[in-house]
Amino acid sequence: MPGADGPAAAAATPGKAKRRGKAERLAEDPKIGVYTSIPWGFDTASYWIEGPEGLIVIDTQFLVSAAGEMIEAAEAITGKKVKLAIVLHPNPDKFNGTSTFQAHGVKVVTSAQVVAQIPEVHVKRTEAFFERYKPDYPAEQPRPESFGDADQELSAGGVTVKVRVMGTGCSAAHVAVEYGEHLFVGDLVGNGTHAWLEIGEAEAWIERLKELSSPPHRFVHPGRGKSGGPELLTWEEGYLQRVLAEVAKEGPVMPPPAGALDRVKGRILEAYPGLAYDVFLELGLPAVWETQALKASKGGG
Repeated sequence: MPGADGPAAAAATPGKAKRRGKAERLAEDPKIGVYTSIPWGFDTASYWIEGPEGLIVIDTQFLVSAAGEMIEAAEAITGKKVKLAIVLHPNPDKFNGTSTFQAHGVKVVTSAQVVAQIPEVHVKRTEAFFERYKPDYPAEQPRPESFGDADQELSAGGVTVKVRVMGTGCSAAHVAVEYGEHLFVGDLVGNGTHAWLEIGEAEAWIERLKELSSPPHRFVHPGRGKSGGPELLTWEEGYLQRVLAEVAKEGPVMPPPAGALDRVKGRILEAYPGLAYDVFLELGLPAVWETQALKASKGGG
């Protein structure tokens, strides 16, 4: 990962992996809190919503240790127990902490569509991450429960939220959570980061962002970076449109011509200087290119 504090640096200096994440209430609404992991855990944000009788947590973290820290911090700050956790999409930084929450007596849920994706994603990510992160990476497949395959309300701790079941975006399936003026979107938005484009479905992702813009919410809580307002959805859509435009300039075909992906990456980095995790862009651009090349070959480009 890029930067002196990324996982590569932490691997070289294992003590960094023992630093603790940061937990705090949001100044704009103290009923909402956020725990952000250390960079070794990809600066992953998990949120809590405080009710009169307990907490609902959004996403369970990438590292087992971070999941435990999140529970400990949220309960210490609020003086209330976590009652329910909701996984927003099938990426390990959302579901890896499931067993830690369950061992704490917390019910962990997500949509049937997300549940169906987790086995394949867990196998793939275990191959990539387990040796580097052990013993802080779950060897056994996390198993959140399904709340079903359709939008509905969930209640715990005196809190009621609406869960919206959504299609492909940065993952093959998504859940978004609405609570009053608040919208929790996971990695469909990254504030100050490049997009996780690994599955290449930028156009579908844009459709998810359009769906999330209605009804509008005052607060949008991303998977990485600080919370903001509806402008975060607009910014993310613009970024993805720019990625598609830069790929289109090269007339995508398979295999990619020599230097084409590097040119696309260079133009995007120039257009968006200073964003974190440029490795997300590097890993994702080939998939976006392939998707657009296939579309063009079928007459859709």
